[in-house]
Amino acid sequence: MTTMLSRRNFMSKAAITTAAATFAPNLASAIGTEQGSSSTPSEYNPGYEKALAGYRLPANFGLGGVAAGNAFHINSNEEIENAMEATWNGGVRYFDTSPFYGYGLSERRMGLFLYGKNREDYILSTKIGRVFEPDPNFKSNPNDIWKGKLNFKFKYDYSADGVRKSVEDSLQRLGLSSIDIVFIHDLSPDNGDMGDKWTKYFEQARKGAMPELTRMREEGIIKAWGMGVNRIDPILKAMEVADPNIMLSATQYSLIEHEDALNRLFPACEKKNVTIISGAPLNSGFLAGKDRYNYSNNIPEKHLAKRKKLTEIAKNHNVDLRTAALQFCAAPSIVTAVIPGASSGQQAAANVASMKTVIPKAFWAELKKEKLIAANAPEPKVG
Repeated sequence: MTTMLSRRNFMSKAAITTAAATFAPNLASAIGTEQGSSSTPSEYNPGYEKALAGYRLPANFGLGGVAAGNAFHINSNEEIENAMEATWNGGVRYFDTSPFYGYGLSERRMGLFLYGKNREDYILSTKIGRVFEPDPNFKSNPNDIWKGKLNFKFKYDYSADGVRKSVEDSLQRLGLSSIDIVFIHDLSPDNGDMGDKWTKYFEQARKGAMPELTRMREEGIIKAWGMGVNRIDPILKAMEVADPNIMLSATQYSLIEHEDALNRLFPACEKKNVTIISGAPLNSGFLAGKDRYNYSNNIPEKHLAKRKKLTEIAKNHNVDLRTAALQFCAAPSIVTAVIPGASSGQQAAANVASMKTVIPKAFWAELKKEKLIAANAPEPKVG
């Protein structure tokens, strides 16, 4: 109990000392909490344009921090700094990271870049669920997607005390005094460490992490919380037992696969006034031509065939497939941001440019005609 109180005091003091910056009127106005309608559609309707309540970001685009954690290959500090600089110069002001990305490396790099920025000018999210400690006997695992000399180990902890410890550690790594959004990370059946036992971890989070994050939100330490997962069921389950206000749904809504999110996840989130951030919009590089799919080198043949068809149609319409993929993920009104990653300034600038490119409606019409995207999938607005 003493540990819990001391961490709560630590976090509360951090919130108080930065309250003026964290809750500056201009950012609060930009984020807003818009009032939703009392009646919502039974299934997702692409024409449903009524404002949603819940936590909404000031723009529909951000930067994911996976590459900053040396996912798949080592990126130098200079390359990541260039990527963040190009992202910032492109007007992006939302940044997402996690202690898990590079075992703390992504947070360190993002914090170093953001340290010199005005705190009221950007929104930052990170995650909880793993608590890290130094590992002097660290040995790299060739099967791990995180590359480099990491020197840390972790244990899963979705308890209330674990939340406070994780956020406190993140603030130390970031070198910043506040975090806007906290996601409960990788509490999902696709987590190889959990598998079918994920519900046991979920029960710990239901009793610990979820009410504690709500308290932190009420205390003003954070503005919002939700799940950050690669499956739909944990998100639906969390909305049944707690009061999250934003979800990071990765890999579930993309040009390759999106029907389940469109018809099951989106309506449920609309009903609860919970917004969505779309993660892994390129299926971890697959729609940008990389030979991997959703963080794995095992690519289903049907997805390779679909990418080939998408590429051919995109070429016929003079459309960049990566650009189309990013805009597709940002199109639903329930989605408040899409967050591709970038490991270089060139990549980051290309992502920013993609969000400003006009794609002809005929392209989307042909994708629907060929049944490559769902008939009720929202299309990006032109102009």
